[in-house]
Amino acid sequence: MKCPFCGRDNTRVVDSRPVEDTNSIRRRRMCESCGKRFTTYEKVETIPLSVIKKDQNREPYSRSKVQDGILRACYKRPIPVEKIEEIMDSIEGEIFDRADREISSNQIGEIVMEHLQALDAVAYVRFASVYREFKDVSTFMEELKKFMEP
Repeated sequence: MKCPFCGRDNTRVVDSRPVEDTNSIRRRRMCESCGKRFTTYEKVETIPLSVIKKDQNREPYSRSKVQDGILRACYKRPIPVEKIEEIMDSIEGEIFDRADREISSNQIGEIVMEHLQALDAVAYVRFASVYREFKDVSTFMEELKKFMEP
């Protein structure tokens, strides 16, 4: 690491600690040449994930879009926010554990539905009604029957 004061590259780490709420590390460094101290932050570099939409356009993955859909499905349901954060982390884990750097919005929708089905039946049906674009009551009833059958 080059010293921002003298430009030499002989610096050493004096102190290192994780930064709260982020995946980065704060390092306090000292230049061996001029003796001045400075702070650097290291963050894990992630390869961006692209989402292939239904119209075949690609856009960067957005946690907030997935989270908004889940929050709408869970609206006025007795589900704690911590549980929603938990399934969001689990969903993202599944999405980012794939070897591909692209994922279709359909695959994301199926992963979300799988998690919502285990969490809350009403939230699942709400999400499914938007995701699967139910056109009439009969398709909606078919989805509900899945819960009624033992």
